Amino acid sequence: MKLSTKARYAVTSMLDVALHHEHGPITLSDISACQGISLSYLEQLFAKLRAAGLVEGVRGPGGGYRLAKTADKISIADIVNAVDFPAARSRGAERRAEDHCLSHQLWNDFSERLYAFLNDMTLDKFSERDEIKEQFSSRLHKEQRTAA
Repeated sequence: MKLSTKARYAVTSMLDVALHHEHGPITLSDISACQGISLSYLEQLFAKLRAAGLVEGVRGPGGGYRLAKTADKISIADIVNAVDFPAARSRGAERRAEDHCLSHQLWNDFSERLYAFLNDMTLDKFSERDEIKEQFSSRLHKEQRTAA
């Protein structure tokens, strides 16, 4: 399994949606401003995330995106697969057919363990980390001061 930039941006954005859950839907423009990811790129990512049933759009004033499932039901692997599938899982299979080097089994084992770790790590587990809570809390306070 390889984590592309697209997958990392999707995970970061989904974490933003999960952390913002108590405050209602979050707009892509808010995510763009906070994460430094272009709005058009986020639109492409969220189309895939929506198609995978991970987020849902909310129309109208105060609209944006929210999680389509609870954060404990969305694994990081789900997010990666939504934006990178089948590439995330198939790269290893393509290499197995071509690669006969001595370290192949090491990298194959590493890839499988990485996938297992990401499959076990859910958005709620990740968002409960102290450093994540601190960053979100300070950003929320900054946003509230700016809005006032």
